[in-house]
Amino acid sequence: MQVGNWMIDEVTWVKGVRHVLVATSDGLVTARSEGTSEDVADRVAAACAGLHSLGRSIGREFGTSGRGVQQVMVGFDGGYLFVRRAGDGSHLAVITEQVVDPALVGQQMQAQVVKIGQRNLSAPPRPSNHTSIHRTTT
Repeated sequence: MQVGNWMIDEVTWVKGVRHVLVATSDGLVTARSEGTSEDVADRVAAACAGLHSLGRSIGREFGTSGRGVQQVMVGFDGGYLFVRRAGDGSHLAVITEQVVDPALVGQQMQAQVVKIGQRNLSAPPRPSNHTSIHRTTT
């Protein structure tokens, strides 16, 4: 499913936001903000897939809802990465500068997920590459 960039553009207006993207939980980019290269989007999506996996493990150990990862925020030298669940199998990721209002970023991300509708951002799991193909000869 290809998600239109118009669905994430409103998050980019928050002061200090550098990159916004939507990706599947296994790292496939489905939308990216203007100015975010494909290479950057792919690297962020891969990192988010790892964070999602780590968050699922922590959630199974300490969580109570069974719904998986809801939100992750990582601070790094020069900025922040915010990752929010955006439907079954998808997440919305935002990379910001160092000086940013985290509450405003989180609020806008939540508003965008609600506005778009989690159903529209859901991404079913991709088929595994480990399936065997049976050929028959006639």
